[in-house]
Amino acid sequence: MKILLIGNGGREHALAWSLSQSRHQPQLYFAQGNPGMQALGQRLDIEMSDLNGLLLFAEREQIDLTIVGPELPLSLGIVDRFREKGLKIFGPDQAGAQMESSKVFAKDLMAEANIPTAGYRFCTTQAMALQSLDEFQAPYVIKEDGLAAGKGVTIAQNRHGAELAIQAAFQKEMPVVIEEFMQGQELSILAFCDGKTVLPCIAAQDYKKAGEGNTGPNTGGMGAYAPVPLASQALIDRVQQDVLKPTLQALQAKGINYRGILYAGLMISPAGEPKVVEFNARFGDPETQVVLPLLNEDLVDLILATVEGKLDQYAATGLQFKPNQCAITVVLTAAGYPGPYESGKPISIPAHVSNDVHIFHAGTRVLPDQSQVTAGGRVLNITALGQTLEEARAKAYEIADQIHFEGKYYRRDIAAEPAKALMAEEAV
Repeated sequence: MKILLIGNGGREHALAWSLSQSRHQPQLYFAQGNPGMQALGQRLDIEMSDLNGLLLFAEREQIDLTIVGPELPLSLGIVDRFREKGLKIFGPDQAGAQMESSKVFAKDLMAEANIPTAGYRFCTTQAMALQSLDEFQAPYVIKEDGLAAGKGVTIAQNRHGAELAIQAAFQKEMPVVIEEFMQGQELSILAFCDGKTVLPCIAAQDYKKAGEGNTGPNTGGMGAYAPVPLASQALIDRVQQDVLKPTLQALQAKGINYRGILYAGLMISPAGEPKVVEFNARFGDPETQVVLPLLNEDLVDLILATVEGKLDQYAATGLQFKPNQCAITVVLTAAGYPGPYESGKPISIPAHVSNDVHIFHAGTRVLPDQSQVTAGGRVLNITALGQTLEEARAKAYEIADQIHFEGKYYRRDIAAEPAKALMAEEAV
């Protein structure tokens, strides 16, 4: 079996690793991949936005399955192009990808389907946006209506900050969605959808803020862990009934055959009420780096069932995950991220790590002398598994401490509070 995986980040490295564990033993191709993925398959010099190049390669090499990692090719309509040629590809079509590429599309769909979410106002002009602030109270949530790589959201503590965020968005010619601020704990649920059936994975919790204690600007994600103590089976069942199923039905009503991952970013209120913060149309990053290592299914079989509309074969039991296992990922970033940062810093990585630790590359490059240097804001993801979250944390941070490059930064509080909560529960 030949599989083409599109993307080059930590999410794609985790996907490549999981695909390599399949009973199918697929031959993997990466467009463009990253240096950490080299041992798992062949890297291609085709940009993820080059739909013609990707399609030509898939046809020429008779690729059996293409998997799209990032949101950009989905929003450009890569799935439509591949399906027109009769090629199997995992991901929603361009219409379905609007769940991520258009904030207002997703909000309007939720409003029509009575899916719980924050109140909002869509503003197409700066004057309209500034006037609409009167309808909300601080803190103000300002979202750019377009792809923003996880960084297009501003939570302004006062009106002046909200006005600055609105001005910045319209300078980029981005309309905005203004939302009411929601309080609670965030939860990420990745769900496989085949157009008819939707199956959630275990919940993960990610850390979007750059600074410890959830301070500083939003990033693409500084770390994640799973499972989440907050996410009881009763809560997952409620999300399935109140969010995932009605969303899939609302998409069907619009004539959208949504096949791929539906990522629900949720806010769980102090009273335990789930509301949707955002939808994404692909695997989350860095949630994928903790969910997939815990998956007890063959990922190739699961993705094929999704593409072929056969997910109902998993419906009776639900997706299976490793029992009594926890996973954490810690993201190592370049100094300055998510703002301007320097690349080309030499990286020193331990030659050997234990089998329950994975170093997923996100922003690295190999020089002609085979040495590795930084090549992105998020450089490496350290994922570790353990029987407890505390054990997994200790393993991940031990390796994070042993990796060196100039300006290395990472949050030291990933999963710290849940780990304490788990330990307290175990003590009882």
